[in-house]
Amino acid sequence: MQQLFPGEVFADTADFDSGIRQLLPRYDEMLEVITRCLPSTTRRILDLGCGTGEVSLKILNRFPDAQVIALDYSPRMLQFAQDKITAAGYQKQWTGVQADFGDWANNPEKLNIGSKFDACVSSLAIHHLQHEMKLQLFQRIAVSLNQEGCFWNADPVLPESPTLAEVYQVAREEWAAQQGTNLTEVRAKLGTSTTQGHSSQDQLATLDAQLQMLTTAGFNIVAVPWKYYGLAVFGGWL
Repeated sequence: MQQLFPGEVFADTADFDSGIRQLLPRYDEMLEVITRCLPSTTRRILDLGCGTGEVSLKILNRFPDAQVIALDYSPRMLQFAQDKITAAGYQKQWTGVQADFGDWANNPEKLNIGSKFDACVSSLAIHHLQHEMKLQLFQRIAVSLNQEGCFWNADPVLPESPTLAEVYQVAREEWAAQQGTNLTEVRAKLGTSTTQGHSSQDQLATLDAQLQMLTTAGFNIVAVPWKYYGLAVFGGWL
């Protein structure tokens, strides 16, 4: 069996885009919220843990003149994203970099991607970091943004109580049933991931804990523009 990095989810990369939409309620809506929260003046964007390039593509469709620098430690994900972005005609606006964003948080000069970003985005990636590393990453993002720059993250969050955990689980299963999704079939395509760099299995934090981390990191305004049970888009502005 092929070794999977955390976040790759499926044994075959080609299964990711359709599979994640079957596993996660309102996936496209969640990513759309990120793009809507970017100001119209946004030009230079950092995409952390870009995966198959879905967020990058939605951003470039909205801001065709933007420049996106996308980090991911998975060469197969980056290649998939590159092919997708190229097919859409945005190859000159997108640069993929094979790197662990945890390393970037620790040693930004090693990557030489610069700073002065108008925005930073991430989806379904940061929850793989330990909590101390999440804070460190948020701090690195804050110092890498322009004044009044923004950061938006779409991620699962830790339920605040066992009761809510059960509510979230039932809601997700009912949603899947309404879509006609056979979760057993989808889950059969999943792979088993191993620790890679700074990332490992899900290490969820509550939404409140992460908003506090953002405030500690230097964000003046923190916000949650979207939440659906155990999924949230949150972030803020400097």
